[in-house]
Amino acid sequence: MKTRRDDVVLVLFPNSDLRTAKRSPALVLQRDNLGSSLEQTIVAMISSNLARRGHPSRVFIPVSSAEGKAAGLRLDSVVMTDNLATIMESEIDSILGHLANIAKVNTAPDTRSTSEIDAMNH
Repeated sequence: MKTRRDDVVLVLFPNSDLRTAKRSPALVLQRDNLGSSLEQTIVAMISSNLARRGHPSRVFIPVSSAEGKAAGLRLDSVVMTDNLATIMESEIDSILGHLANIAKVNTAPDTRSTSEIDAMNH
């Protein structure tokens, strides 16, 4: 299934153990027309567990808001920009909706320490 950046999709999202997965909504973050010829995309988990809401890198989407309605979400949700996965496009079940304005997601702060970022870059 062909998706676009900012699509909200229903996908088999891998757990951090990489052995199990859960069907969950996710936000497509990978830019359009990347041209990598790989049938995969990068997504951020969307959770309805509002206890996860307080982290600065997470964006709350109320289901009653224009964003929530356009996204096709059924419950108040949290876009978890700190929980990303690269998934095969074949694992996308459907496109639920679209977040036309993801400025809050784009500007969610990176909460890693400078040493963690440096370690990733070396």
